[in-house]
Amino acid sequence: MTQKLAIVTGAARGIGLATTKLFLDQGWLVAMVDRDAAELELVATDLAGATAFVCDVSIPDQVTATLAAIEAQFGRADALVNNAGVADFGPLEEHDFARWRRVMETNLDGVFLVSQAALALLKKCQGAIVNIASISGLRASTLRLAYGTSKAAVIHMTKQQAAELGEYGIRANCVCPGPVRTKLAMAVHSQEIIDAYHDAIPLNRYGSEQEIGEVICFLCSDKASYVTGQIIAADGGFESTGVGLPALRATKG
Repeated sequence: MTQKLAIVTGAARGIGLATTKLFLDQGWLVAMVDRDAAELELVATDLAGATAFVCDVSIPDQVTATLAAIEAQFGRADALVNNAGVADFGPLEEHDFARWRRVMETNLDGVFLVSQAALALLKKCQGAIVNIASISGLRASTLRLAYGTSKAAVIHMTKQQAAELGEYGIRANCVCPGPVRTKLAMAVHSQEIIDAYHDAIPLNRYGSEQEIGEVICFLCSDKASYVTGQIIAADGGFESTGVGLPALRATKG
């Protein structure tokens, strides 16, 4: 089999689903991994070239079994996109250990477990790893003690992977999305929040799931063959503004 295969976790919706569709459009096969069996089966049914694998990336035995099944079916992995994640926000004083572990076991442990389990397949193909962190891993924000910390750890894990796996021809990079216009975000973001984000983002808008997917697919492609260990914020310039106040920004005209 010579057709390239991408493994995408958290593939049933959002950025993971958008990335899956972009890979398919480019002629790749995709192993779609998600713990939401019903939603995964629903979306995968209509995607030619995609195969659904139900797996909770935070559970070691499930990860081992899933990667074994992928190896048995495809015998290769040219790209791994560690996208699965959970967002559980709340004030710092409300972050008990249960909430901390709930976030860490998927956002951090899951990236570790799937990456380790996929290493043999990635070595065979000199594949690429793209980990999905967040702008919250690059700059602190309220209500994100566990979430932001988990994403900051993913950023550093990416650098560790790049440093150690380069000798096998494996590249590892990290994408940090800024505010993305997902159904979930639009359901919970008030107009006040939307306006505040627009004011703080130089491009004055949310990103789309497809725009994040385009960056991911580029990093997995041969066009990025000399790119590794990089942390790329796909955020409309949000991270670059630092603590600059929108009111102090020069206006047109």
